[in-house]
Amino acid sequence: MNVPGTLTALVERARNADSVRVAVADAAQAVVLETLREAANLGIVIPRLIGEADKITALCKAAGWVPRPDWIVPSGPDAEAAAKAVRMVHDGQADVVMKGNLHTDIFMRALLDADTGLRLPGHRVSHTFVVEVPGQDRLIGITDAAINIAPDLTAKAQICQNAVDLFHRLGVAEPRVAVLSAVETVTPSITSTLDAASLTLMARRGQITGALVDGPLAFDNAVSLRAVAEKGIISDVAGRADILLVPDLVSGNVLAKALEYLGGAVAAGVALGLAAPVVLTSRADAMPARLGALAIAALLHRTKAKALTRAAELHRSLRVAAQPEEACCPLMHRPRTETHPQEAAA
Repeated sequence: MNVPGTLTALVERARNADSVRVAVADAAQAVVLETLREAANLGIVIPRLIGEADKITALCKAAGWVPRPDWIVPSGPDAEAAAKAVRMVHDGQADVVMKGNLHTDIFMRALLDADTGLRLPGHRVSHTFVVEVPGQDRLIGITDAAINIAPDLTAKAQICQNAVDLFHRLGVAEPRVAVLSAVETVTPSITSTLDAASLTLMARRGQITGALVDGPLAFDNAVSLRAVAEKGIISDVAGRADILLVPDLVSGNVLAKALEYLGGAVAAGVALGLAAPVVLTSRADAMPARLGALAIAALLHRTKAKALTRAAELHRSLRVAAQPEEACCPLMHRPRTETHPQEAAA
């Protein structure tokens, strides 16, 4: 089975199984409710709309939607709603968590709380956009464009493995991973090329498993067979990459949003490495991106048990110790009076 070329095909796959319970943190946003109504009508989800009940009810009424009374879970907005969404997973009342109308840093704080969050010991939390690009015959993963700001080599290996495991669970047996930089040659003055070469060797020696990994590759060499032919690059990955591993958050975020806003792509974002699938989209995302991310989260939940068993057996060299919260998401650790860079990213 291969990942289809559209998010719509993933939605169709997700609707052919049991519904998953989705806890939506701060659901009082029209596009969020539009997405949940569609996902519920398709049989993909059973919503739990957490937040200020009066606002949620009013927005549903304006949209002509009458959700079941038990689908609305009253709480305060923002941090309180995020904390309740996480607690519902712990209490067995939800299978998936979805970001609603709140800032990413507030949402992530609840997910990563050392006492009450959804962290898994020894796992790095990362983000992957699964992107439908017009003219491409496959969905393309971009990682990490939302959580880890400037990952080092070890972090990149963990981010890579998270994305590879995601594509396994979506049906790609051996995804091709292009480790991106500005050039395709190892250049000591460009650190990302050194990391790319190391990741390539790590994959060949079994420290990253289940994928073909090659780099450094510039973006054109990763996705264009014509560019590969013109430059004479010999690679099993070049021109046919399924996953693009970016050097840092800024380059990944710019790449994903450039494809979306200038290239007509649809980018469905999910957070990985947590105890439950997490839909992590931008507050500006339209309904198709959100619905696609919900479909991915539903598929991830249905393969959860198998994936956790596999994770316990593999990648020990990448998970030698539990990751501290600041290593997983350094955006979290800054004075509360500062402007949070993640707010711009999301």
